[in-house]
Amino acid sequence: MSVNERVETRRERRTYVAPTDRLVTAPFIVVTVSALAFFMYIGTLLPLIPLYIEGPLGGGEFDVGLNVAVFAVAAIIARPFIGRLADRFGRRAVMVAGTLIAAAGGFGMSQVESIELLLAFRMLTGIGEAAMFVGAATLIADLSPRDRRAEGASYFSVAVFTGLGIGPVLGEFVLNDTEFERTFIMGGVFAVIAGAIALFVPAFVVSPDAQTGRSVLPGASPQRTGLARYVHPAAVLPGIVLALGVGGLTTFFLFVPEYSRDLGMGSSGGLFLVYALMSLLIRIFGATLPERLGPRRMVTVALVALGVGLVAVAAIDAIWVLWFAAVMMGIGAAFNYPSLNALTVNRVGDDERALAISSFTMFFEIGSAMSGLTVGALGEVVGKQSAFYGGVAMVAVGLFVLRRFVVPSGSPDAGPTVEARPMVASGDALSASSGD
Repeated sequence: MSVNERVETRRERRTYVAPTDRLVTAPFIVVTVSALAFFMYIGTLLPLIPLYIEGPLGGGEFDVGLNVAVFAVAAIIARPFIGRLADRFGRRAVMVAGTLIAAAGGFGMSQVESIELLLAFRMLTGIGEAAMFVGAATLIADLSPRDRRAEGASYFSVAVFTGLGIGPVLGEFVLNDTEFERTFIMGGVFAVIAGAIALFVPAFVVSPDAQTGRSVLPGASPQRTGLARYVHPAAVLPGIVLALGVGGLTTFFLFVPEYSRDLGMGSSGGLFLVYALMSLLIRIFGATLPERLGPRRMVTVALVALGVGLVAVAAIDAIWVLWFAAVMMGIGAAFNYPSLNALTVNRVGDDERALAISSFTMFFEIGSAMSGLTVGALGEVVGKQSAFYGGVAMVAVGLFVLRRFVVPSGSPDAGPTVEARPMVASGDALSASSGD
């Protein structure tokens, strides 16, 4: 037996055949639990790092923005290679490697005493987060039937946003204003736990598409050369809209920890929790909405909600406005990613899925970097509150790009993709059969 034949045989032994008639299976659940643990770590860092920079390290608003940009740039550079590695070595390998790399970044940050060293470990964390997310998101797409991919992404993102909501609350509790070292270490432990759980997910999946032979929607690009070999063309326009929405959301994340204290709040943890709970409820009980209404309507709702929340914070300096904005951020985040992700995945074939998702999710970091640098610099000049208008501008541009270029009126994949189903979590989303 040749080397290639032995490699192919080993791959077949590690391959899981996904059911064509069921969304939530045992592997689906394991992926989401691993993501929950990992994003509790990422959530812990959301309020922790800005407070650490502006406190013990003596930095300012631009340094806070630069930390986001460094994290994002590292992930952006890594993602095209991660997608290719996931196709070659399997989704599980990049998930496990990503969690361990990110954990090393967290443990390293617990020992730094300068902004420069902190930024170096933030780069490591960015690479790890990119690997974990690409592996997990690709597995979820592999496991999901075509007409339920946005629903699958919604359920998966429940774990992501639950982690992002619990992490800040737990982090601020452990921090107790001064215990930065133990809080970084605690976060790193969550990343290690996520890696241990990821050992039980399948390395490769035979997707429902591969079994049914259904073709991709218009927009696939089978012949790719040059840069297109690393950044899939089908991901670019949806990714730009994602980046602009993430830019608005990142603006809120960047300045709320300190701005809420300026207004007299003791902690911003509750705001992150409200944001996450709103996203969680919508993604559970409204998981079928993206396919029912289509990406044009759903992403429009998401971007408008983000814009309304940011305008409110920028215009009114009151604590109640922060709670209102947290709700709006939750609505926007809940509807932005799943529809755009499904739109991208449905425009490519099985053999390009990891690269397409890697390319698409790269725009998370592009949006974060763009917001971190531009809005961070704006905050230095005009102050935190007025800097929220920078996020509003990004969201407005995203809305224009969505409706003019990504899914213009009449686009074949702009509208609903399935017949109406009840707008509640389906039975297979709440339990899996013993045969899974």
